[in-house]
Amino acid sequence: MKIERISDIYEVLKGYTHKKRLVVAYANDSHSVEAVHAAVQAGLVEGILVGDRERICEVCQENGYDVSCFRIVHEPAEMRAAETAVAMVRNGEADVIMKGLVSTDKYMRAILNKEKGLVAPNTILSHVTVMECPAYHKLLTISDVAVIPCPDLSQKMAMIKYVTNTAKALGVETPKVALIAPTEQVLPKIQSTVDAAVLSKMNERGQLTGAVIDGPMALDVAVDKEAADIKKIRSVVAGDADCLIFPNLESGNVFYKTNSKLGGSRQGAVLMGAQVPSVLSSRGDNVETKLNSIALAAILSA
Repeated sequence: MKIERISDIYEVLKGYTHKKRLVVAYANDSHSVEAVHAAVQAGLVEGILVGDRERICEVCQENGYDVSCFRIVHEPAEMRAAETAVAMVRNGEADVIMKGLVSTDKYMRAILNKEKGLVAPNTILSHVTVMECPAYHKLLTISDVAVIPCPDLSQKMAMIKYVTNTAKALGVETPKVALIAPTEQVLPKIQSTVDAAVLSKMNERGQLTGAVIDGPMALDVAVDKEAADIKKIRSVVAGDADCLIFPNLESGNVFYKTNSKLGGSRQGAVLMGAQVPSVLSSRGDNVETKLNSIALAAILSA
């Protein structure tokens, strides 16, 4: 099934006989509990909350939630709660992990722990967002807007892998990946154009598989067929990209926030590269975005 809208992910998950199990690290805050409660009530996942049982019960009472819809694992210490959530994934007790009130550094420390974490040696972690933009004719999968500041060639290869796998999980048979740069020309002084040319050639020669990759490509050409025609860019990716790889975090982050705050887009995002998808929502994300992120992580979970 090809997923055309983010809401379609919900319908797919509702059809699962066995719901994915979501564990939240240090779920002591109302925002996390509210998002997980919404996901459980929508039939998307089963919810496991690791944190201070008394505080979690208070949050549920304040919001009128039936606490029995969650499994609560009592661990009042922030770092220990993160470690417990990670251990539950490693032990097969959970399929997806989400950051709660725990600070990002402690959350990542638990995930990256060499002996007890969720990341194999030399693995690259990257942030993947799926966006439903009113002005575009299909879903866009983009990277990286939150984790890798200035990706090198090997990191971009990992980013391409993650967006490709995400698009395929959403039903895109052969994703079209646009490597975003300021221009379609290869200019030695602009590293993003050089990297894009190398990655495109690697795809052409079969070193990067599973997608059609093209670049360098300016954003307008990637998402607007008319702009591609005017610039005489002949590419199956031009004007019809499924995935966008941004040259750095700044450009990706601005694209994300411009679309979400001014463009009326809906989105969900996950951290890829660990043993399971991780929901790492921004403090500025609303409950709907967190719910979308939970749904995305659940459908990406093996």
